[in-house]
Amino acid sequence: MTKPFMFEKPMGMRDTLPELYTLKQQVRGTIAGEVRRWGYAPIDTPTLEFYDTIGSASATSDTQLFKLLDQQGDTLVLRPDMTAPIARIAASTLQEIQRPLRLMYDANVFRAQQREGGKPAEFEQVGVELIGDGTSSADGEVIALMIAALKNTGLTDFKVAIGHIGYVNTLLIEILGNEERAGTFRRYLYEKNYVGFKMELEKLPLSSIDRRRLTDLLNLRGGFEVLSHAEHLIESERGRRSLADMYKLVDVLKAYDLEDHVIIDLNLVMHMSYYTGTVFEAYSDELGFPLGGGGRYDELLSKFYRPEPATGFAIRLDLLTEALGKTKEEVTVSHCIIYSNERRKEAMTEAAKVRSMGKSVIMQDVNGIADLDEYTSQFDEVNYLIGKNGKKAGGAQID
Repeated sequence: MTKPFMFEKPMGMRDTLPELYTLKQQVRGTIAGEVRRWGYAPIDTPTLEFYDTIGSASATSDTQLFKLLDQQGDTLVLRPDMTAPIARIAASTLQEIQRPLRLMYDANVFRAQQREGGKPAEFEQVGVELIGDGTSSADGEVIALMIAALKNTGLTDFKVAIGHIGYVNTLLIEILGNEERAGTFRRYLYEKNYVGFKMELEKLPLSSIDRRRLTDLLNLRGGFEVLSHAEHLIESERGRRSLADMYKLVDVLKAYDLEDHVIIDLNLVMHMSYYTGTVFEAYSDELGFPLGGGGRYDELLSKFYRPEPATGFAIRLDLLTEALGKTKEEVTVSHCIIYSNERRKEAMTEAAKVRSMGKSVIMQDVNGIADLDEYTSQFDEVNYLIGKNGKKAGGAQID
């Protein structure tokens, strides 16, 4: 192992400079404000969790977990998502709270990346969890809330693709006969590798009918009319129940007047394996990958010995700021007070008065400035409190 360079960061870790930090704060505040107006209460969880609980429950690949040992020899992980930790809390500390339970979070999560991946290993998620409600109304609410939050940030050109993992899994098992084969095709769908999907399909000894059913699955993307086409591909009662869930959800979304913002995508597969029903992803015209998503995970809480239905979403803050077409927000303080030692108290009084009006002001000792003209050029307003006689060096009147 080579020693890292002095200014090198661990792979996937990024600095957030003031300009981008300010932009993220603005976007974060906008989303949080909208979520609170829908009645969701804020919650936070530890950055470190036990591997045997959150590490396995999160359904994150073991190779993507950051692991370390505590003093007792127990394996810990940096939280790879927020859904599993919140499920832990809902099943324990909050188990007696009246359901449905509505919670919101704003937190950093950690997933290790391969060296050639170029993706962040630490990123911020803002999201919600609605626990204890198994209705389509709950699914519709979290989708409508995510859309409302995105619109409030100023994002305009985006769509939310909605699918049902139960439909996909049932159709694949019906045709392919076993989970191993189904998993292979599910992976192609998750990667949106439709060419690979078709090439793999050519290798299988399937009937022409089943081959066409799998090929037609790739076409189940578009308006609400897609659901009627999906009916002809499925044979089992379980598959029909999945479509019935989708029809109910469509009714809810129509009541929210969201027809223009959503599309149906019945080959949508998520990276987290704990999803059991409706799943969805938000896409911006500016990005080629989802900036947020979520779905129903009715079996996750059973891992914490309290089975109950749940649904939610998470928005990637870094991707959302990129989709907004902004890379930074200018950080400026327009007012500065330059003072000398003998007028420090006067400068403090003046600065306190400005700050009491809700404005920002920098109070700077003149002896700490290398180039006075260059330094003060960044401010719109500069007050000089220097010297007993109010004279600047060179005789210029200042205050």
